[in-house]
Amino acid sequence: MDTLIREPADLRTRPRSRRWLMALLCLLVIAGIGYAIWFWPGGAANQAALNRNVNQPVPVLIATAEQKDVPIYLDALGTVQAFNTVTVKPMVDGPLITVNFTEGQDVKKGDVLAQIDPRTYQAALDQATAKKAQDEAQLANARLDLARYTKLAANNYTSAQQADTARALVAQDEALVKQDQAQIDNARTLLGYTTITSPIDGRSGMRQVDAGNIVHASDATGMVVITQLHPISVLFTLPQQTLVAVTKAMAQGAAKVLAFEQGTTGSQTGLLDTGTLTVLDNQVDTTTGTIKLKATFPNPENRLWPGAFVGVQVQVDTARNAIVVPPAAVQRGPRSAYVYVVNPDNSTTRRNVNVGHEDAQASIITDGVKAGEKVVIDGASRLNDNSKVTIVQPAAPGNSPAAEQPAAPGTRRRKAGASG
Repeated sequence: MDTLIREPADLRTRPRSRRWLMALLCLLVIAGIGYAIWFWPGGAANQAALNRNVNQPVPVLIATAEQKDVPIYLDALGTVQAFNTVTVKPMVDGPLITVNFTEGQDVKKGDVLAQIDPRTYQAALDQATAKKAQDEAQLANARLDLARYTKLAANNYTSAQQADTARALVAQDEALVKQDQAQIDNARTLLGYTTITSPIDGRSGMRQVDAGNIVHASDATGMVVITQLHPISVLFTLPQQTLVAVTKAMAQGAAKVLAFEQGTTGSQTGLLDTGTLTVLDNQVDTTTGTIKLKATFPNPENRLWPGAFVGVQVQVDTARNAIVVPPAAVQRGPRSAYVYVVNPDNSTTRRNVNVGHEDAQASIITDGVKAGEKVVIDGASRLNDNSKVTIVQPAAPGNSPAAEQPAAPGTRRRKAGASG
């Protein structure tokens, strides 16, 4: 028998593995060439554009640091509350015959709001008046008898006991007359309650009872609620850390308080009214760590309405001759706040500053900036020390800044939708 000689399996698979390895290497080479062909022109163009823009001035907006007196305000959220609120209720029972006000009407103190049927109470007054007249007649007769018995007793024509009895009868009748007068006063008061008048100046709310209903002094709802709007109050809270500043401001006089539409605090267009701080609560709320305050506003145009939320600013101090910059000029770093100052040669200098007070309108700089220096308020994110800048003017409302500002030297304006 012929002996068959077989090759080892690894010797047969080795050429096949080499073929696969060569094919993979070819694919990688082709992919690299394609990548270079596809991306190299774009990358070179982008790098060239970047190199061109490195030395270009950065467009920025600037503002001038000013030296002036700046009021220091504390911001809060307040709730408008009527200066006085009165629920008008009937004081006597009876049919309501007329209602003399309309809902939402401004009323004055003493204006007649409604009328309850007065006939029953008028009859009670007439009865009390007649009873007093009867008792006054008896009193007059008793006084005459007392005068007679006094003369007879002096001449021993009658006993002293009869004179004393006549004197007691006079005292009794006098007491009856006083009692009758009290009944008359009570009846007259109840009769007066049948005419319901406004106790304060204010504005009437929704009518709760219509004419024709029988009203009672025990009714819980009342007839109408009247709220006083001139003046009006605003309640708000401040952190307890501001207590010293608030008490100092109140000690110096009536602290100024501004009320704004909610969300527009500090804006002149959102200012509703100007008032004064009138009440500081006598204790700190331990659950929230805040103090409660109340301000009073004249509210001549009814721009403050009970129940509305408003922004509140309380002036607690005034910084004299302070250096002021817009809040947008102050940048926050890991170590301190800083601003970019624009030099006369249009280069920038990063300068660390100390901010004494800051609100939505201004930042008070206590150290780092002098009056008259120019600071960057927009475009600071692209700046470094000694960066070159070009100063642009803010675009007018309704205009596009891109359309109004000239292109930087060496660059072209791109059309909308153009790609790099």
